[in-house]
Amino acid sequence: MNMFVDQIKIEVHAGKGGDGMVAFRREKYVPNGGPAGGDGGRGGSIILKVDEGLRTLMDFRYHRIFKAKNGGNGMSKQMTGPSAEDTIIAVPQGTTVRDLDTGEIIGDLVEKDQELVVAKGGRGGRGNIHFASAKNPAPEIAENGEPGEDHYLELELKMLADVGLIGFPSVGKSTLLSVVTGAKPKIAAYEFTTLTPNLGMVMLPDGRDFAMADMPGLIEGASKGIGLGLKFLRHIERTRVLLHLVDMSSEDPHQAIERYRQINKELANYDPELLKRPQIVVATKMDLPNSADNLATFKADLAADKTLEKQPEIFPISAVTHQGVQQLMQLTADLLDKTPAFDSESHDKELVAEYRAAAPDKTDEADFTITKDEDGTWVLGGEKLIRLFKMTDLTHEESQLRFARQLRHMGVDDALRAKGVQDGDLIRIEKFVFEFIQ
Repeated sequence: MNMFVDQIKIEVHAGKGGDGMVAFRREKYVPNGGPAGGDGGRGGSIILKVDEGLRTLMDFRYHRIFKAKNGGNGMSKQMTGPSAEDTIIAVPQGTTVRDLDTGEIIGDLVEKDQELVVAKGGRGGRGNIHFASAKNPAPEIAENGEPGEDHYLELELKMLADVGLIGFPSVGKSTLLSVVTGAKPKIAAYEFTTLTPNLGMVMLPDGRDFAMADMPGLIEGASKGIGLGLKFLRHIERTRVLLHLVDMSSEDPHQAIERYRQINKELANYDPELLKRPQIVVATKMDLPNSADNLATFKADLAADKTLEKQPEIFPISAVTHQGVQQLMQLTADLLDKTPAFDSESHDKELVAEYRAAAPDKTDEADFTITKDEDGTWVLGGEKLIRLFKMTDLTHEESQLRFARQLRHMGVDDALRAKGVQDGDLIRIEKFVFEFIQ
């Protein structure tokens, strides 16, 4: 079964930088060796790259966690460790990337071979050659590699089509697409045959071409998620011209105008910008008995509608007999030639993330947090503090003392005292526990 996947959640974990090394040059005939520990290599980043050969996000259904490799550790003789290769993940053209922790859209991949770094690899830790000074010519200090970034992302595919076919279910969108392109959508005499968007290329005799998308049918309430509405509306955002198909074969002569108004209402409710797109009203199924009379009624109803700023152009066709189809494609191509690209993110900026990370009670939001466990242990956290901790080589006493100085300069000591910490109280940073001393 050909499944279309247009929205998926993934985890990306960039590689950690390599650890710096504590080493000293001790060679025969070299009396003044000194520190010689090299730096760690850079961790691998995770990069999304557009692959024009992909059409869906299907590959992500079974592979949702991506981890880049860590950088190599520094070596003696001032040798830097090897940097890790970046992890490149192929995505279809038209993929929007959202950070689920912040709700922000961090990228929109629409160009050929476009790349987006979604998780940056950590830099390598510095070796002890960087910490030598006149006061300390032989330092036993080195940094661990910087942690790589971790992110939870949502990938959303919006098909890149120049022309979108809109209308109620079973008005002839799939039939028209199959006639004018090489696409072979499933077609049947019942509603909601089209469950996923179909894309095809229209090639005209004069050498012009454009991409056309047959979208899942809309019903009333689609902008609120009823039926297949939101799946449809996400994809219609990127189209430049809309062909609004209206079925003229109904027994009710006024059904056409009612459905025409309902579709435009759903577009306006989702994003008013969509109604600014050039729109051609296509009267379909003109080969059936009632169609000519219904078309006349439809035109009269439109002429009597005082809410319309201007009367839309109506083009009758029969996709089954090919009546008017080629002329419609020529008209559509002419309209595309004079239609600029639209801002596809006008609606995205208003969307809210599905969840947001809980904000803890922070003493300094950017630097550190202080909480207390049930057993009385004080717990230090915060992005900047944890980053410094992870980059501290705790196997060397001088590195531990350097970390203590960094905490003091950040104001952690004063903040702990203000919280009521006493001499001998236990302080924990992740799994590392130590005593507080005034």
